[in-house]
Amino acid sequence: MKTPTSERLKIVVIGLRNSGKSFLINNIAEKNVAIVSDLAGTTTDPVAHTMELSDLGPVVFYDTAGLDDIGEIGKLRVEKSREKLDLADIVVFVTNSNKNIIELEKNYIEYILKNNKLLIIAFTFYQEEIAEDKKYLTSFPYVVVDNTSKKGILELKKKLIDFKDKVEQEAGPVEGIVFQNQLILLVTPIDISAPKRRLILPQVETLRDILDKDASALVVKETQLEKLYKSIGREPDLVITDSQVFHIVAKILPQKQPLTSFSILMARKKGELLPFLESIPKFFQIKDGSHILILELCNHHRQDGDIGTVKIPALFRKFINANVKISITREFPGSFEIKDISAVIMCGGCMITRKQYTQNMKILMEHNIPILNYGIFLALVNNLLPRAIEVFPEIYEKFDYSFFKSCNLTNA
Repeated sequence: MKTPTSERLKIVVIGLRNSGKSFLINNIAEKNVAIVSDLAGTTTDPVAHTMELSDLGPVVFYDTAGLDDIGEIGKLRVEKSREKLDLADIVVFVTNSNKNIIELEKNYIEYILKNNKLLIIAFTFYQEEIAEDKKYLTSFPYVVVDNTSKKGILELKKKLIDFKDKVEQEAGPVEGIVFQNQLILLVTPIDISAPKRRLILPQVETLRDILDKDASALVVKETQLEKLYKSIGREPDLVITDSQVFHIVAKILPQKQPLTSFSILMARKKGELLPFLESIPKFFQIKDGSHILILELCNHHRQDGDIGTVKIPALFRKFINANVKISITREFPGSFEIKDISAVIMCGGCMITRKQYTQNMKILMEHNIPILNYGIFLALVNNLLPRAIEVFPEIYEKFDYSFFKSCNLTNA
């Protein structure tokens, strides 16, 4: 299974039109992945190329439209380039070494630095020397590249790899809660919504992370859980289940058995658990007629009994408030739409980066919109809080659970 884009470091190649961005991408990839032409504005939508880059690990390069693209369509292309820039871990700013710098380039470099992006300047079309007003750019990590002879490409790769200790890497799903020689039991339903002949991404990532910790894992369907649990001869150090069968698994396991879900693991990996927990009391203050948004950030095929479109809305109306408007979207709401939203329930975010997920959380919190993750919500309505987060001591010890006890929503 290939490393998903959400787990790859994002290296965004930007610059003016005809600065040599696409040619540079092709040379890095050592094959033609982007269209190269003398005509300005050849690159339209961002072009992605995935690869392994030595010690930097799995990365994705994005070739983007020129920052000086023109016309109405050009403005849309620049907007797409800007979106990729905002997601970048590393920016390769490509500039023609012979031409004087323009204000637009200065503005973008300032924006990159202001947003704490790692930056490399790639000077292209080099002849004898760098234009006088661009020499200040050599104070940043830089490389002189000849796209025709490929001179400088190896040096560029080395400089990218040198950033390995400066790039924030996402922690694994079980970081800090699973240790060497432990036994972890994974409960993975295989129902109509499960992909054919494979596990879903959170399950795969969790299983691999357990093995990386030199721990052992058993994988079982919820229908076989009781039989397996009685036969293994020891209590697992942790049981991790799909949130949709929380209620089934909890009935089978003894109360003392540590238990959490894949979705809660992903919420911790991609964002922060505490804001979700702090939002719970606010969900019980939601008034009739309020607008509840379910934010599902992937493109899986929805089927009967889908968690986002069917199960969560039904449970919300049963346990929280029946008289609300519930809508589901795969796109984060814009500034105008967000004003109409009373609360948001987010998926685990396995297909987006931690940077995107935390940014979404930040925007919602700035608008005082309470937020829950799928796993936290399903743990709540199945009376499994605080049990489902006891495995995370750094969170469990910080939160006041008196609210749950007063509402009789806890089995603690």
